[in-house]
Amino acid sequence: MIDAPTPLATPPTRLAATRSDPVLDRLKGLHPKVIDLSLDRMHRLLAALDHPERKLPPVVHVAGTNGKGSTVAFLRAMLEAAGYRVHVYTSPHLVRFHERIRLGGRQGGRLIDDDHLAALLEECEVANAGNPITFFEVTTVAAFLAFSREPADVVLLETGLGGRLDATNVVDRPAVTAITRISYDHRQFLGDSLLEIASEKAGIFKPGVPVVLAPQPEADALKALNLRANAIAAPIHGWSVEERPDGFRFESAKRRLDLPMPGLAGAHQITNAGVAIACLDHLPLAVDDDAVRRGLASVEWPARLQRLTRGPLAESLPPGWELWLDGGHNDSAGEVLARQAVDWSCAQPDGSPALPLLLIYGMLSSKDPFEFLGPLAPFTHSLRAVAIPGEEASFTAEESCETANLCGIRDHAAADGVDAALADLVAARRTPARVLICGSLYLAGSVLAENG
Repeated sequence: MIDAPTPLATPPTRLAATRSDPVLDRLKGLHPKVIDLSLDRMHRLLAALDHPERKLPPVVHVAGTNGKGSTVAFLRAMLEAAGYRVHVYTSPHLVRFHERIRLGGRQGGRLIDDDHLAALLEECEVANAGNPITFFEVTTVAAFLAFSREPADVVLLETGLGGRLDATNVVDRPAVTAITRISYDHRQFLGDSLLEIASEKAGIFKPGVPVVLAPQPEADALKALNLRANAIAAPIHGWSVEERPDGFRFESAKRRLDLPMPGLAGAHQITNAGVAIACLDHLPLAVDDDAVRRGLASVEWPARLQRLTRGPLAESLPPGWELWLDGGHNDSAGEVLARQAVDWSCAQPDGSPALPLLLIYGMLSSKDPFEFLGPLAPFTHSLRAVAIPGEEASFTAEESCETANLCGIRDHAAADGVDAALADLVAARRTPARVLICGSLYLAGSVLAENG
């Protein structure tokens, strides 16, 4: 989202300017293309900085289309519950760039502070000497610099857009590589078929380094991953999860655990938790069963089926209403939300009727709106469409209304922002409902910034 998706624009909010902001703005202008997949520029700059990527603690390298961030969040929570210092690199950010770089500590990690970030970026800028380099590449180098200079026990490294030519793929010998579910996304860069996309993702595999694979619903994706692993003798680690009435069971050659449901909402998070637990088997760090349980319970990952209970938006709702936020934007995300909608359609624990599902929806024009919205449409009572604030590449609210109509959502209307959409939905109903804001991480970031 860059070598990775485009960096999220700073939402139009009351966020104060920081020292790092002008440096980040300058770095965005060093390459005419936002995305230009290559490792040559990375190798050049890393060499100029004495190869910080070679001075890292054990690395878990995670690629995939859906679930990467959640898998990393589970890993961090479990490792920190076991007392380890964990460096984390993820993308994109939701509100502030600093979210991408988390530095480990004995009492849990912390987001990189602004002065530290600005100094690292300026150091990279000087070493780069004005040469072309994408924003994601130079900021990834800054993360490697930070991780190489502060002690930690492990680095959790999430790829950006791809795998083979992703800027993160310069670590020669990670401890383990993992692939989450693969689906269609960024086809203009990764290919039009799941076979091509999976082949690109599998580019993070390294000879002799253990591989952890999430279950792949599509046979072509699994075929590509197996072919690459076998070709370079990267052993695939077997594991399984089974959902149970009170949680789920995880099994591998090293563990058999009966666990409660993860702290992140959605049945799909069982699989992401399973990928994370399987990765633990290949780290030179002891994580006992109690730490696994505590980590699964305490995990946090914003804008992934996140219920908002505080802030101006949530507090504007009448009693009995619920407000949820999700940043998914492709076919798999639509399917995941549809499965959650099935669960939501059941009667509530106290026996009262299920809350109707209302959507506030916005999406980038580079995405396929029908693949995302189609699975959700049968469960949607009403939809209010918004343009994503500050994004020229957003579908207009009117265009999103056309999509909703074609998907069979009859009660739809354009709204001038999320707050107006929420007020309109509330005004149209006399009884409580469940509102889901969805369609884009960019929209989710704007909501989180506005909601405080």
